[in-house]
Amino acid sequence: MKQSDKKLKALSSVLGSGKQDEIALAVRELREDEPFEGAIALLAEFYDGCNQKALLRIIEDFFNDLRDQSLRPEVIAEIRKSWKPGTISMLVASCWQSGLDYSGYLADMARTFLKSDYATSIECMTVIESSVDKCSRAVKNDLIAMIMESPDAFMNEKNALVHELLGILNR
Repeated sequence: MKQSDKKLKALSSVLGSGKQDEIALAVRELREDEPFEGAIALLAEFYDGCNQKALLRIIEDFFNDLRDQSLRPEVIAEIRKSWKPGTISMLVASCWQSGLDYSGYLADMARTFLKSDYATSIECMTVIESSVDKCSRAVKNDLIAMIMESPDAFMNEKNALVHELLGILNR
């Protein structure tokens, strides 16, 4: 068993215990430890099923404080899953709050923008706006085309938000 497998098993056990103090300590220790594969997925799953506000806040703080660029694919993989809207919103918000470069994932952000609720769409737009300057005109044009071709883009309360996002991409 690899070291990360042992750490993942230990984290899973702590999260499964339901003991708030132990969970809080384990998440805080994660912030100081080397990242290991699978921890992001475990925390997202736990967050999605948790209703203890103190633990939710600790996990949100963990995601907002991510500093390792290598964790971006794992965060994006969790955003792609069918979690509760609040979980998706927290994950997307962590993308811009962490300060990591998500410019390589703007298509994922645009897809999430189109399929999510208004609040999550605003979070997606923030990520896109903070990263769009690092993208080529071709990437921006592809994102514009994706949005324009989406049947969901202009048929709901997000119409004004869609126009604002298109303006950002057209700069």
